[in-house]
Amino acid sequence: MDGVFDGREGNNMDDTNTCCGKMTERSEEERRKLINRLSRIEGQIRGIRGMVERDAYCADILVQCSAVTAAVNAFNKDLLANHIRTCVARDIREGKDEVIDELVVTLQKLMK
Repeated sequence: MDGVFDGREGNNMDDTNTCCGKMTERSEEERRKLINRLSRIEGQIRGIRGMVERDAYCADILVQCSAVTAAVNAFNKDLLANHIRTCVARDIREGKDEVIDELVVTLQKLMK
């Protein structure tokens, strides 16, 4: 797998696994990196939950929440960059200009 969407809607999988019926095939290395980042974020969230359960000081919890926000933003930046380099570039080369509108909508959602 070269890390790009293979173009098959649904990919013979249950479409409940995707939000729009499309899928992106990723290399094992890319998938591993993304999952590792998400696992670290999960750990941070569990840590914050523990802080709340232990009645930690509000400012300390807020600092940890800020770290989670930064980690999610870093995850989004990496995923977005890869999406543009692979899926978007491929679709533009194939004349599927509607991918530009999709990218604009995605960016608008990320910038809320």
